[in-house]
Amino acid sequence: MEDSWVNSAERIGADLHLELSAAGGRRAALIRALRDAVRGGRLAPGTRLPPYRSLAADLGVARNTVADAYAELVAEGWLTARQGSGTRVAERAAPLNASGRVPKKASARARGPRHDLRQGTPDASSFPRAAWAASYRRVLAQAPNDAFGPGDPAGRIELREALAEYLARARGVRTEPARIVICSGFAHALRLLFHSDVSGAGHGRVLRGPLAVESYGLGFHRELLAAASVRTVPLPLDEDGARVDGLDRERAVLLTPAHQFPTGGTLHPSRRAAVVDWARARGGVVLEDDYDGEFRYDRKPVGAVQGLDPERVVHIGSVSKSLSPALRLGWMVLPERYVDAALEAKGEREAWASIPDQLALADFIVSGSYDRHVRRMRQRYRARRDRLVAALAAQAPHIEVTGIAAGLHAVLRLPPGTERSVVRAATWQGIALDGLAEFRHPRAVGGDAPDGLVVGYATPPEHAYPAAVEALCGVLPPG
Repeated sequence: MEDSWVNSAERIGADLHLELSAAGGRRAALIRALRDAVRGGRLAPGTRLPPYRSLAADLGVARNTVADAYAELVAEGWLTARQGSGTRVAERAAPLNASGRVPKKASARARGPRHDLRQGTPDASSFPRAAWAASYRRVLAQAPNDAFGPGDPAGRIELREALAEYLARARGVRTEPARIVICSGFAHALRLLFHSDVSGAGHGRVLRGPLAVESYGLGFHRELLAAASVRTVPLPLDEDGARVDGLDRERAVLLTPAHQFPTGGTLHPSRRAAVVDWARARGGVVLEDDYDGEFRYDRKPVGAVQGLDPERVVHIGSVSKSLSPALRLGWMVLPERYVDAALEAKGEREAWASIPDQLALADFIVSGSYDRHVRRMRQRYRARRDRLVAALAAQAPHIEVTGIAAGLHAVLRLPPGTERSVVRAATWQGIALDGLAEFRHPRAVGGDAPDGLVVGYATPPEHAYPAAVEALCGVLPPG
């Protein structure tokens, strides 16, 4: 069905931008313009050109002029013409680049690593295509007309209602749809909360710094906050999570309490209570990054800190780990006093998260497909984690594995002074992974700063995972 639509569209006439010079007549100018477009790569090999009648009408030239130009370029080998296939750009050598040279083939590094063990990404091959497509078809058929107009900056009510039910049931979040604002992910949420002019309308900030953060975290988030002139103050970490007793005059604190990123611990219940007490006493707010709260393997799920005090905690989540980062869908569960300011920061219309995607996610949750997918992936990722642990026990028993009770990555503790050399060796062998040191806050002082690797065991496709684990074991330092 798709091919017939394309062919009928091409018979009507595809758009083709050509600029014809006045020198040498229209026929010669058209030949030069087409030849240059093919030589420069603007018309790729195999591209079907418009029928000569359509191009003649678009350019305001005689049909014979276009037919003759096509025929000459076919004779020169720039184009091909076959009955029923139309006129197409011939398969030729690679086009010239801006310097006039044929570009070199991409290097192995440009093509990507042989084994991708970077953290933060689920197995892309496991995306539930059939179930997602079913949800998409249903919502496209049933959605009201207003779903295809300008979007509500709060997000579609269908998704906010579905999230309110799901988050209460699965994460212990206490909220209602009116306090949920849809965004495109955690980074977007930070921009909305701390950037002073997200929409270009001159609105003020929702929150202000200084902001306390864990001494290990994503450098990208620190850079985003620095760009917004938000000073971050690192909190030390230990086996019970962030040392929230170090909070002082900060206005807010950003935590990953269910599964500290990247070290993997859980914020101790006493500290969860303590940070909420701090927020109440100081008039502060806790930002809870619940980035992989669904994936817990060895103990009961840890509920959201937001459940302890919905008016002092901003709960932020997304589907980037549970489904796919390509969907660009997330949410903020806000204290009531921040909702209007967040919506002002976002702007009068939804400009970030696709409305059909929001409706599809709502259906995906309500239909039970989301729960089924999470349960299936929880089992798969646990099996991958177990395989990694078993391989290390057999081939590198001197390497301690931590942070594996939950999530999509593990931390491998290395002998002191070996992290850089191991990361270099891994890169040389085509293994992409992260060293622990790159996640440490540049102003973190004291505490333990061990050498280690952050290994994303969820990233490779299923068939490639065993070879990736073997390759990883091969670059670890001997005991």
